[in-house]
Amino acid sequence: AAERARIARELHDVVAHNVSVMVVQADGAAYALDAAPELTREALGTISATGREALAEMRRLLGVLRSQSEGDAYVPQPGVEQLEDLLERVRSAGLPVDLTVEGVPVELSQGVALTVYRIVQEALTNTRKHGGPDAKARVRLRYLGEDVELDVGDDGRGAAAPGDGMGHGLVGMCERVALFGGHLETGPRPDGGWRVRARLPVRPGEGG
Repeated sequence: AAERARIARELHDVVAHNVSVMVVQADGAAYALDAAPELTREALGTISATGREALAEMRRLLGVLRSQSEGDAYVPQPGVEQLEDLLERVRSAGLPVDLTVEGVPVELSQGVALTVYRIVQEALTNTRKHGGPDAKARVRLRYLGEDVELDVGDDGRGAAAPGDGMGHGLVGMCERVALFGGHLETGPRPDGGWRVRARLPVRPGEGG
């Protein structure tokens, strides 16, 4: 059951994020087809690149599932070093987002680094889906010695945003954070918009 849940989280994060980007870009391309063909061409390029990335991640995940042991897995999985690439793709899909890093960066365990990446990915996917056309987002990563804190927020619709009745993404975030004994808070911000905050140990299981 635990393994099925892990696989479901990975599949959701890979598929939901990339397909969401592709849908947004396809809608924009259809709208701009006659009036701004150059924008249509740019959107099609983003769709193509995002589709290739989704296929690469799916192949990597399926390679892990087919492997005989963890040592055979096709790694590396995405982590903190890939955050800027992720944000560039999000910006190209039309969502302005800034990244701030505070504290002295340290190497995170592979599982924690993947969790940070997936939380950012899912939170920004939710902003694109529910934040509204004028939403902006920001990502803050703080190194706090033995812990790392991640804060992803936007200035979108917040509590007024319509839901899609699914909620698998938030469940997946909770499961990922709980796996490492971390803490997660999600919800509308008092001044509008939505916020996701996670605190995780840098290297779980070490030093108590």
